[in-house]
Amino acid sequence: MPDRKDFIRTASLGTAASFLIGSNDESSSDTVAGYRYKLPEFKPKSTLLFQGDSITDMNRGREEWDRNHYLGHGYVYLIAARLHVELQALDLDFRNRGISAHTSADLRKRWKEDTLDLEPDILSILVGTNDVEFGLSAEQFFDNYRYMLDSSLERNPGLRVVLLEPFILQTGRFSNIEVWKKRRERTDEIREVVRDFAYQYETVLIKTQEIFDEASEQVSPEHWIWDGIHPLPQGHELIARNWIEEVSNRWPKK
Repeated sequence: MPDRKDFIRTASLGTAASFLIGSNDESSSDTVAGYRYKLPEFKPKSTLLFQGDSITDMNRGREEWDRNHYLGHGYVYLIAARLHVELQALDLDFRNRGISAHTSADLRKRWKEDTLDLEPDILSILVGTNDVEFGLSAEQFFDNYRYMLDSSLERNPGLRVVLLEPFILQTGRFSNIEVWKKRRERTDEIREVVRDFAYQYETVLIKTQEIFDEASEQVSPEHWIWDGIHPLPQGHELIARNWIEEVSNRWPKK
């Protein structure tokens, strides 16, 4: 399997056909031409719930009957599109409950309605950048995050959890070196909280900051994230590919 730098370099060169997430025989379906990658093992009709802020929201429709827009146009949409093709027989149910500008405290307030009551089988969480933006402390972030994890696992002890680190790049209003350093330092504080929880609860961890840092060594940071926070389409694609890779590594298709 290629390391992440090779993974990013291939994508940056635009040779998607040779971009391998996995190279064994249990890769993507031969019925549709496209990428080859390992696939995760899910139970039929599993509900995959994605929680977070604007990076997850991505202008999603609030009415799920509108099937053209209900997943937004970011990494959730890309993951769902790919897995709906490759695992079509499973009839998976993808839900997006990201809300722009939300902090971990906001997620905690709506956790019962927007997470527990939906009874997900796979829960993916990306939150934190607004905690930094609005001045929540690392201790507050820790308490809110622990509540979300504990209440979810208490409701469903078999819940599969995927945690994504918050991230920041030196672009947009964070181009100034001093502004950037201050924001990165705070982001790293809560990023460590996510990483510690991932190890403690033995969840899948998507090291999003490292992914974007390494991607920015190949091309400029502006290629991936236009304002330091919100990924461009190719940034969302990078998240989606790594999400599928890490989830497939943890729960490989047999």
